[in-house]
Amino acid sequence: AASASYIAVPAAMRLAAPKADPGLYIPMALGLTFPFNISIGMPLYWLFIEWIPTV
Repeated sequence: AASASYIAVPAAMRLAAPKADPGLYIPMALGLTFPFNISIGMPLYWLFIEWIPTV
């Protein structure tokens, strides 16, 4: 679900703010969500996977 933001942001921004500079919002989508996923998301995903009982 988190990686969908890389795909959804350009399309949503193009519709929501047609005059916005794609050179700004595309790198921001990658520059903000990618480090978040690596530093916070991955450990949370790992804890969740370990928490799920195995069958």
